Amino acid sequence: MSASSSDSILLSGGTIIAFNEETESLEVVRKGSLLISGDRIAGIYDVARPDNLPSGTEIVDCTDKIISPGFVDTHRHGWQTALKTLLPNTTLPDYLGRYAGVAPSLIYSADDIYLGQLIGLLEGLNAGVTTSLDHAHHIWSKERANAGFQASVDSGARVYWCYAFSNYGDDSLTDQIANFKELVKSNQTSDLTTVGAAYDDWAMSPPDDIKAVTSVIKDLKIPVLTTHYVGGPWSLNNSPELFKRLGLLDTEMAVVFSHATDITPTEANILRSTNQFISITPESEMHYGHSHRTAHLIQEQGSLGVDTFTTFSSDLITQARIWLQRTRSRLFDQVLEGWKLPKNNPMSVNQAFLMATRQGGLALRRPDLGVIRVGAKADLVVFNGRSPGMLGWLDPVAAVILHANVGDIDHVIVDGKFRKRDGKLTYENYDAVVDRFLVSIERLQKAALETPAPVLEGRLWGGCEFGCATEEVKVTRGSGTGYGKQFIEK
Repeated sequence: MSASSSDSILLSGGTIIAFNEETESLEVVRKGSLLISGDRIAGIYDVARPDNLPSGTEIVDCTDKIISPGFVDTHRHGWQTALKTLLPNTTLPDYLGRYAGVAPSLIYSADDIYLGQLIGLLEGLNAGVTTSLDHAHHIWSKERANAGFQASVDSGARVYWCYAFSNYGDDSLTDQIANFKELVKSNQTSDLTTVGAAYDDWAMSPPDDIKAVTSVIKDLKIPVLTTHYVGGPWSLNNSPELFKRLGLLDTEMAVVFSHATDITPTEANILRSTNQFISITPESEMHYGHSHRTAHLIQEQGSLGVDTFTTFSSDLITQARIWLQRTRSRLFDQVLEGWKLPKNNPMSVNQAFLMATRQGGLALRRPDLGVIRVGAKADLVVFNGRSPGMLGWLDPVAAVILHANVGDIDHVIVDGKFRKRDGKLTYENYDAVVDRFLVSIERLQKAALETPAPVLEGRLWGGCEFGCATEEVKVTRGSGTGYGKQFIEK
């Protein structure tokens, strides 16, 4: 990775979206400056050029720009980048049958995993995602597991890479645990990549397997544990109640429940009492039909994620925007159903912004991430306030949440180092990596398309039956719906 040659950087003359820890609220500093020293924010000033700067400080002109904390994605599967555009109209059971689990384990090499993970994280950096919680469910062999880990290290992003123990692949659970221990031991001095754990079979595995996973997590004092929790009809019941019984919540370890779309009041209270979080992935949950029946009721213990960005936007700005309007729409509907007119807006852009930044840091038990304050990590995103889509902004938070896009991002800084500068990634040999990736995906996409679609009959995981949407929408006149074919021929 290329990096700034100076240990101190001053972002000068910009509008800063800072955070006040005492009031727990956003504060805006206009035409100010932000000093980076090493990997930390060393000063925030209400002038463009403060006095007594450290010798050799690099000055970066941020006039007319918005300086934001880096975005924190608390649920992502980076290795799946190669499957982009193959799943635009798929369902969750179809995805599980063809693109996750056993099927990809038969076609992905270690190099495929490395390239997919690396390109996926670079895509995130380009979009201002400075921290990712990566649920790495490509643990089919030691070589492929280690490839995903190494790509995370090489990316220059801040990654909580969570080794997803599973009951399929080449390696037994015993082998996986042994490799996991080696990775944890080898990673003790890493500044940016942290080894965490993931497991989805809490409710379905034999007791001995659950005991083995629980023991290694506790013995090694793993900092982060994550799981998919999709309750209700989906029956993947890795619930907070179950984790509480297993003694996994009342510890220093952060636990993140991805989706949690049917969370109950009892489970919500467990999260509040143990200060654990859920990760809401709005675009994914709308696409796959998880819905959002109750997640909006526990946003103080909520954060945002992207999920499988083979199909969804890779940036947190879009996820925050979708979640904001989804929540507004849901609560407005409750008023309209009583034949009344909404007279207040139930969710603000400030809240959406915090969901994509500070809440992600808190979910990881890292209050120094996702905020701009003195002493916080220097993970920052600089938006070009003169871009066509942002011209005329007055409120910088509203500008980011409602108007910005990835193309408006000039700079991305992680740990005090530029990972994107003047609109371009600073990753060395990026073009060569892209060439390798394109060769990899040509084979992977062909193999994925040749994988037979699962027969969706009976019950998923022995739970609820499959059903069809009540109707297919119609967008063309005449017979049929105009659904159309998928354009994937080469």
